[in-house]
Amino acid sequence: MPVKKIITPFYEKLSLVLLGLIALGYLVVEGKEVLDPLMFGFLFAILLLPISNFFERKLRFPRSMSSLLSILLLVGFIFGIGYLVGSQISNLASDWPQLKNQVSQSVSDLQDWVTSAFHVNAHSQMTYINNTTKKIIESGTDVIGTTFGAISSLMLFYVFIMIFTFFILFYRRLLFKFVIWVFNEDNASIVHDIVENVQSILRQYILGLLLEMAVVATIACTLFWIIGIKYAVLLGLIVGLFNIIPYVGIFTALFLSSIITFATGTIKEAIEVAVGVILIHAVDSNLLLPTIVGKKVQLNALITFLGIVFGEMIWGLSGMFLSIPTIAILKIIFDRIESLKPWGFLLGGEYEYKKAAEKEMKTE
Repeated sequence: MPVKKIITPFYEKLSLVLLGLIALGYLVVEGKEVLDPLMFGFLFAILLLPISNFFERKLRFPRSMSSLLSILLLVGFIFGIGYLVGSQISNLASDWPQLKNQVSQSVSDLQDWVTSAFHVNAHSQMTYINNTTKKIIESGTDVIGTTFGAISSLMLFYVFIMIFTFFILFYRRLLFKFVIWVFNEDNASIVHDIVENVQSILRQYILGLLLEMAVVATIACTLFWIIGIKYAVLLGLIVGLFNIIPYVGIFTALFLSSIITFATGTIKEAIEVAVGVILIHAVDSNLLLPTIVGKKVQLNALITFLGIVFGEMIWGLSGMFLSIPTIAILKIIFDRIESLKPWGFLLGGEYEYKKAAEKEMKTE
């Protein structure tokens, strides 16, 4: 007797999917303290895997030693960038008297403008500023306590990332065998394919981001040096570092570079720097990003933007960083599971449509 196939109504499937997404979203939000550094540790582990394999296979180091050395190289690289930026900021501090005079002159000009535009005399303005300053000083203890708390939490977050990175590198074979076991030996080839593609694409994506950051910083430093900006290297590093933050980074870099230039130079130079940052962003968005990074993850712009928005809503700034690699992982999985291929097609870019159209033409 043939078995009758039960067809689930669409609204029932949709309800189950929505319930699953709500439950998953709740777990992700509540588990941020653990999942956030764990995801960064996963990305760093993928990036450092070739280095760890080199130490382990070529130099015959124990796995624990090779994992630790790989992490120390990463920490050294991060500290090198921090030292470079810090040395430039220390040079900026040497011009504090000039900066103070520039700010005082700007405040005086702003007071004159407010007086002429809103008919508020300078005495009233200074009274308001003094009252505001007094309130800030009175709440200074709370501000300092909050600041130290935020710094300690941030340092603890970085420590957790390095710990997770070490354990993922050290137990990578155990984790891989666990995944194979969970999804059954019959699906081992699909799991192997997914794992290899996740490693390849994420590694290329991270290296692409670093390369893009270096290129943008070099272009910015060169442009600011040609213009004649005093702190061209510092401003170029700021533009390059903030450029890796999707969408929001350009506005932060524009604001900081314009303020620093105005404080140490002239309004004309500040405008030139602002225009230069906008031009660099235009070149990066239309040429560098699609060439260096865009082809790695193969996601369309709409899905990328939505992922960044939802990532910021869920996990803040770290969610913006993790949204694109997370969606890229989902796309790799969707493309290799028959029932989920439409979702992989949705996440893809224009090339997905072209590939589908070419396939249809061949079948015809």
